[in-house]
Amino acid sequence: MTQSIRWIGDNGSGFPAVQPSRDLSFLRFLFRYPIFLLVFGPPIFRPLDAYSGVDTSQAHFDFWSIFQVGWIVSIATWSILRLAYSRSILIPKQVRSILKYAFFLGLVFVVSVTYSPGRAVSSELSIVYFLNLFCVVGFIVDVYWNPPNWMDCLFHFRLILFVLFGLVLAALVIEPGLVLFIIPGAGIRLLGGAIAPMSGVPAPIAIMSAYCFLHSLESRVRSALSFLAGVIGVLLTQARGVEISLFIVLAILVFGWGKTSKRAAYILISAFMASVLLAGAVVAIAGGDRIWRIFNRNQDTAEILTASGRTGVWMSVIKYSLTNPQGMGYIAGIRKTRRPEYGSNLHASLYKVGGTDNSYFEVLADAGWLALGLYLTIMIKILVLGRRLERRQTLMGTSGVNATTLTALRRAILLLVFCLLEGMDGSDFVIPLRQEFYLQNVIIAVILGVSTSMLIALRPQPNALSK
Repeated sequence: MTQSIRWIGDNGSGFPAVQPSRDLSFLRFLFRYPIFLLVFGPPIFRPLDAYSGVDTSQAHFDFWSIFQVGWIVSIATWSILRLAYSRSILIPKQVRSILKYAFFLGLVFVVSVTYSPGRAVSSELSIVYFLNLFCVVGFIVDVYWNPPNWMDCLFHFRLILFVLFGLVLAALVIEPGLVLFIIPGAGIRLLGGAIAPMSGVPAPIAIMSAYCFLHSLESRVRSALSFLAGVIGVLLTQARGVEISLFIVLAILVFGWGKTSKRAAYILISAFMASVLLAGAVVAIAGGDRIWRIFNRNQDTAEILTASGRTGVWMSVIKYSLTNPQGMGYIAGIRKTRRPEYGSNLHASLYKVGGTDNSYFEVLADAGWLALGLYLTIMIKILVLGRRLERRQTLMGTSGVNATTLTALRRAILLLVFCLLEGMDGSDFVIPLRQEFYLQNVIIAVILGVSTSMLIALRPQPNALSK
């Protein structure tokens, strides 16, 4: 089994020493790197209509909300204690820069509390934002001295998603109302509810499994079955945004794989030509109009062009932000403002909480143009950092960095690209206490952790220079 680099001390040189470490079992892995527990959400067994008639811009307390907050507080406290007792380190400046922008974004959210229509909700979620940031920083510091096998790390990540997928299927049998939603004229959608949102669980499974299949990182039978399970999960959601985002990421993955060798390029070209012929045959047999109706869930043209009513909300947010550049107040503002309009909207029926159904417009509505600029800067810097390290290491070969580390970085970047694409169709990726929010931030933590390990390994050794 592939082994990773383990940093166990500085040997008096100012750089961690390198020693191979064995892979950890699933439970030991979660105990060693508790940030991955955030991916669980945690699961909440609450009906989809639990918020019907509730003004979610104001504070509400029940067992599940206390459980949610307790979950993140416990993991963040664990991370803070580790930070307090860890030895001082020098995080690479590229990673520090990203963390600083994330910290400033949190401060902007805190300032927005002063003009929020639901100050309690905005304050609580601002605290949760910083707790999550502490978890990310704690993970980076942790892996500085003792990084995991990065490939094994992503395999455990996929296993967590499979566990969540299994919980959804179990709920489908025991209590379908927890995970299913019936849309008149469009059929039944497997949404996953608060147990595991299917907009963020099956697609990453499919992406990671496809990568493993193409690059022979595990049994191809296992990869193929896992990929098939992920794709079926995405199709059951009947969510066009998830389907399109998954298709784009898989296209990036396949074309990237096609560049690895002439054989891969020939296979890619042959598969592309075969798929074109197959698609033509399917259209000829089934009919283009019928396929179009199935893809668009029998919606009329007006609904399709307005993205099921989303564009009206987005234009309203832009119009408001032009005269109020500070935004509406973190999370609570858009919920309070949009909630009356969501009374007759499909997405109100799904979530009962208001919002924008777009991560970027959500941030804009929360704290204005400054917050949106900071958020975009953070995401762009993460992608640029990961891409530069990937290209640099590809040109240099794997000298100084374990080959599995580079592979893990590529997979994590693909997962983040999916989150950013799907963020155009859903706002949960930027709303604390939502599983998609944790999923995206854990992926970011992995990218920053891998980048830290690679940047440290690529530093010139003082002792080596003096010889």
